[in-house]
Amino acid sequence: MAANPPAITVRRNFPRPDPATVDAFREAATGAIADANGRRGALPWQVRPITNAVRFCGVALTVRTRPRDNLAAFAALAYARKGDVLVVAANAYEEASVAGDVMLGMARNAGIVALVTDGMVRDVEGLDAVGIPVFARGLTPNAPHRDGPGAIGEAVTLGGVIVHPGDIVVGDANGVVVIAREAAAEVAKGLADVAAREARMDAWVREGVSVPPWLEETLGKLGVRHLD
Repeated sequence: MAANPPAITVRRNFPRPDPATVDAFREAATGAIADANGRRGALPWQVRPITNAVRFCGVALTVRTRPRDNLAAFAALAYARKGDVLVVAANAYEEASVAGDVMLGMARNAGIVALVTDGMVRDVEGLDAVGIPVFARGLTPNAPHRDGPGAIGEAVTLGGVIVHPGDIVVGDANGVVVIAREAAAEVAKGLADVAAREARMDAWVREGVSVPPWLEETLGKLGVRHLD
């Protein structure tokens, strides 16, 4: 007779970015990061801030769990490193939570700096008391089971965005953006160009510009048809 499959599968030694590369994103806005990342990488709007605390930057510790279960998420705490972001893919399940204030308190104690999930959470007052950012689809009082199966340290998908363990994850009031580990150094370099462009556009507003200077040339190339 075949042995029962394990409840949890774990990849412990996935590649991680160097701390200096992570630090390059700590003060950057998610919009600027997405721009430097080729205008992509943001999680869908349904993954939104639940707690008062919203700003974070860290390394993805990925978890995949079946709906209405959080055994893998709890198990991931044993593998966390300081500065990790717990990224839990729950197949967008809305009927039960995947985390509450007890898990998040332990996660904080383990060095985790934020939770990002496409599932639901509960205990919002307790989550605020814990003090680390939580991004999720929403709130529900329903609790999950702790049976598995699940996986830790494998690629997961949240709202069509693939997150690999070791990717850099940044959140603020506008949402969450994921930077692939392999591309992070190049994206970090692009932040300076984005900042310069933003400063130029801000100057236009301060100077009273009502139509962007590039608009006439762009429309001249692409064409305009007036109906009257």
